[in-house]
Amino acid sequence: MKPTLLETLRARRLVCDGAMGTQLMLAGLEQGSCGEAWNLTRPESVRAIQRRYVEAGADCLITNTFGGSRVMLRRHGHEAELAEINRAGARLAREALGGRPGFVLGDLGPLGALLEPYGDLPVETAQSAFEEQATALVKAGVDAVIIETQTSLEELGLAIDASLAAGAPCVIASLAYDLSMDQTFYKTMMGVSPEQAAEFVAGRGAHIVALNCGTGMDMAGAAMVARIYREHCALPVMVQPNAGLPVLENLQAVYKQLPADMARSVPEVLAAGVNIVGSCCGSTPEHTRAIRRVVDDFNRQI
Repeated sequence: MKPTLLETLRARRLVCDGAMGTQLMLAGLEQGSCGEAWNLTRPESVRAIQRRYVEAGADCLITNTFGGSRVMLRRHGHEAELAEINRAGARLAREALGGRPGFVLGDLGPLGALLEPYGDLPVETAQSAFEEQATALVKAGVDAVIIETQTSLEELGLAIDASLAAGAPCVIASLAYDLSMDQTFYKTMMGVSPEQAAEFVAGRGAHIVALNCGTGMDMAGAAMVARIYREHCALPVMVQPNAGLPVLENLQAVYKQLPADMARSVPEVLAAGVNIVGSCCGSTPEHTRAIRRVVDDFNRQI
C-alpha cells in the first residue's frame, strides 16, 4: 500500500500542479463556459493538460471539479451530471499520473454566492452541495479533498465538515487573500486574516492549511502568509500563488511572470516551512517545472 499524502509530507516536500482554467481556455474553452463539463465531453483535453503537469514534475494533481457543486453546475444546466462529472474528474487525474507515484486532490470550489444572512444562499443548501460533491469525489477514490479559493470562515467550515463527513482521507483548506493597499498585510475579501484562518482550520479538523489565488498573491506573498500559518497552527502548509501580479490587456487580466522569476522565491517559501508548492492563476506546466527544480534541490538537502 502506498504511503498517504500526510505520511509522504513527513519525508519530503511535494509539488502541486498549476492553473487549469487558463489552460482549458487555451485549449478552446469559451469564456464563461463550464470547464468541468469537459470531463465528459472532452476528456482527452483535460487529461492532456494534467499529463503535461505530471511531465513537468507535479506530485499532486487537482481534479477539474472546481465548479463541480450542484449550485455551480445548475448555472450551466449540468446539475444532473454532477456525480458523473466529479467521478470523471478523479479518474482523468489518476490516468494522467499514468502509474507514477502521485496524489489526486478532489477540488471543491466556492459556491459563488454569499451565505444567509449576508446573502441569499441558505446554509442548508450550501451544506448539502458540499456534502454531495465531497461524497462523489471520495467515492471516486481521491487521496484528499482540497477546498479552494475560500474567503469566509462560514463557508469554509461547511466545506470542511462536509469533507470529513464524506470520509475524505485528508482535507486541505485553502483561502484566497488580497494584498492590502499599502502592501503590508493580506486578508480575504471577507476580512479573514491568515492568523484567524490557521486557528480556525486546525480547530475545525482539517489536515492541511493552504492558500491560493487572490489579488497580489505571488510566491513572495505566499511565504509571508505561510510564516503566519506556522506561527498559529501545527498543520502542514500548502501554497498555490499566482504567476505574479496581473496587468490589464484588452480588458482582461494577464499574468506575465516568467517561470524562472516565480521559482526565484520558492526557497523563501520552503524556508517558511511549506510542505506543498503549486501555482494558480496564469501559471503553466513550465512554472511547475521551474518549481520542481528548486524543490528537488531542497529535498536532496534534508
